Amino acid sequence: MAKMIAPPCTRATGVGALPHTDPKIACDDVLAIFPDFPYIPTLPDRGQLESIVYNDSEQLPGGIIRDDRLFYDNTADNSAALEKIFLDYLEGNIAGYPLRERYASAFLAMMSRDLSSAPILKWQVTGPVTFGMQVVDAEKRPIYYDAQLADMLSKMLALKARWCETEMMARTGVKETLIVLNEPYLASLGSSVVPIDKETVIAGWNDIAALVQGGLGIHCCSNTDWEFVMDLNPSVISIDAYTTAKEFLLYGESIAAYLERGGVVAWGIVPADYRVFMKETVDTLYEKYLAIRRDLSQRVGQELFDRQSLITPSCGIRFADRDGAVAIMQAAAEIAHRIRNL
Repeated sequence: MAKMIAPPCTRATGVGALPHTDPKIACDDVLAIFPDFPYIPTLPDRGQLESIVYNDSEQLPGGIIRDDRLFYDNTADNSAALEKIFLDYLEGNIAGYPLRERYASAFLAMMSRDLSSAPILKWQVTGPVTFGMQVVDAEKRPIYYDAQLADMLSKMLALKARWCETEMMARTGVKETLIVLNEPYLASLGSSVVPIDKETVIAGWNDIAALVQGGLGIHCCSNTDWEFVMDLNPSVISIDAYTTAKEFLLYGESIAAYLERGGVVAWGIVPADYRVFMKETVDTLYEKYLAIRRDLSQRVGQELFDRQSLITPSCGIRFADRDGAVAIMQAAAEIAHRIRNL
């Protein structure tokens, strides 16, 4: 069963993608900037298979890539493969759900590092809502709208997440793990245009939380029904605080209760879009973060707020080269350093 993580006490870490193409250099940069809360980046510029959804798709029954799009082939008989996933989930058999280099080169590169001195290691897995809404069948219908396939997805991704955290503990010596479900499609909660059934979301979350043994969080870089998300009781809620802090803070009472029961908010106060980042400075971003801190500290007190907070980029880093990505990560680390030394 997933659990809350140790209080991060306003440390900094990263989110998702980096523009690097060399996994060794990507890991070097992450460990240099975020030694107290390292994360494993994805490297989509190396190829399509390392991008969101695709990097977790190797074991998808009936999965085919056509015209640079991942499809579910519902014209084929996938019943045996589907049954295997359900059986593997019931038996906790994770051996058949590894990450391979062409899907996750930085993950494998990080597995060669000695992280026994790090308190935690973070990795992201595509969430079942986003996976199921991005993959369509032969009729171009998202497979998340098929009850059996939505059920299969949550169990397949649970097995993948459990395999990842097991590898992270065994091969790096890290003391604690955090798996974050990358769920931008949670922005569709309450939408009449792209409807998402909340009961299906809850069932999928529970499937994954039942199998994962370490921390389990959610990243959504758009506005959503945050009270619903907090009620799922994730270890970490990772948000684009640069863009959506105002809307998030409308849920002040729920945020306070979430922090009080051990939840962590990863405040993505540093814009991950390098074009936007270049219009800011560390000082201006620090002031934006202080405004959030002042607002919420009126409800929970600064001590609890600081104890249960992380500082991050707003999302995976985009429109940047290596130097730009390093600058964005360093800005997050500097803001965290300033808060911890107040």
